Amino acid sequence: MGRRGGMQRGRYRGTNRMGAVGFLFLCLIAIALAVGAGCLLLSRDGPEPDPLPPGQTSPLEVPDDEKETLLPDEPEGVRGIYISGPVAGDPYMEKLLTLIDETELNSVVIDVKNDEGILTYRPDSGLALEIGACVRYVEDMPALVAELKEHNIYAIARVVAFKDPVLAKARPELALRYQNGSPVGEGGGAAWVNPCDPAVWDYLEEVALGAADLGFDEIQFDYVRFPTGRSMDRVDYGTSGEVVRTDVIAEFLERITGTLHEKGVRVSADVFGTVITNRTDGALIGQDYVQLAGIVDYICPMVYPSHYASGAFGLDIPDQEPYQAVLSALSASKRTLSGQKDGVRAWLQDFTAVWVAGHIDYGAEELRAQIQAVYDAGYTDWLLWNAKNNYTAEGLLKTEKPATD
Repeated sequence: MGRRGGMQRGRYRGTNRMGAVGFLFLCLIAIALAVGAGCLLLSRDGPEPDPLPPGQTSPLEVPDDEKETLLPDEPEGVRGIYISGPVAGDPYMEKLLTLIDETELNSVVIDVKNDEGILTYRPDSGLALEIGACVRYVEDMPALVAELKEHNIYAIARVVAFKDPVLAKARPELALRYQNGSPVGEGGGAAWVNPCDPAVWDYLEEVALGAADLGFDEIQFDYVRFPTGRSMDRVDYGTSGEVVRTDVIAEFLERITGTLHEKGVRVSADVFGTVITNRTDGALIGQDYVQLAGIVDYICPMVYPSHYASGAFGLDIPDQEPYQAVLSALSASKRTLSGQKDGVRAWLQDFTAVWVAGHIDYGAEELRAQIQAVYDAGYTDWLLWNAKNNYTAEGLLKTEKPATD
C-alpha cells in the first residue's frame, strides 16, 4: 500500500501545472503502454499461469502429495534366487553369497513372512509378536541386509499374504470360512485368512513396513490371491453384495504399493503362470494379469514348466521342454501386456518335479534353457526357485565382480 500511495501523490502533484485534461491524457498514454507491455510479456512467456493450489506459496514449490519418492537403485536385470528363513540364518548362507559373488546372480528373495505364517525374525513390537508368529531363524536381520548390500546384492523381502494359519488361529474372526463355519484351506491344507478383511490388510502392511525399515529394497507378495477350488462360491466373506475377487486383490495391492512407495520401496507380486492367458483361472483366484501389472512395479509369473498340464502350448509334457514352455508363456505375456507397463520378472524352475508323470531331471542344461527363453521372449529379469535352496551353479554364467570389503 505504501508504494501505491506514493505513486498517487506524485501524479496528483503533477496536475497542478498541466491541468486535469493534460493529466488525463498522460494517464491514457500510461495505460496504453502498460497494456502493450503486458501483451508483449504474454506473447513471449505464454498465458497467465493458473492460480496456485491451496497451501502452495510459490510456483516452484511442489506439494507434498506430488513429490516423487526416490526408489532404490536396481540392477538393469534382476537375476535372483529364493532363500528361506532357516537358510538365511544358517552358515550355508555364506555359500550362497559366494555363489552370487562368482556368477551372474545379483539378487535374493528372502522369506520375511513364510507359507506357514511365520515371521523369520523377531521385531521389537507389533501384532506378529503378540500372536506368537515370530521365529528368530535370522538372529540379526538388519545385519544380514547390510551384508547383502556390502555384496552389492538387491534385497527382496518375500511376504506371504493370505495363506496364514497362524493369524487364522490367533484371530479366528480374520479366518476365511465357509458358510457352515469351517475354515478354508487349499486342498485341505493350511488355513487362509480373509482377503476381504481390512484388518488383514493392516497386518500385512505392518509386516511389509517392518521389512522396509530393515533395509530391503523391495517387498514381494506371494499367495496374494484367493485359495483355489470350485467351492469358493460357498465362502462367507463377511461382506454385503457380490465379491469380485480380482477387484479385491487389485485394491489391496494398490493400497500397499502406495504405502510402500512412500517409504521408498518397490513392490512385486507373484502370480500363477496360467493367469497370463486364462481369464477363468484369474477370476477364480483373483489375479487379473493385466490389471495387476499396471499396479505393482513387477509382476512375477511362476512359469515353471512342471506346473503346466499336458497339452499346454501344444506340448505333450511341458516339463520335458523347458525352453519352449517358458518361451511360450512369456511370449504370451508380451502379447497380453502389449501397450502398457511391462515390468515382468519370471520365476523359473531349478528343481526336478518328481511328481509329474514323464518328468525329466533338471540340471544345468534345463536351467540355462529357461534363462535363454526369458531373453528370447524380450525380458531381462528372472528368479530361481528351489525349496531347499540348492541351486545349480553349473547352469549360471561365471562373472568377475568387484571384491567386497
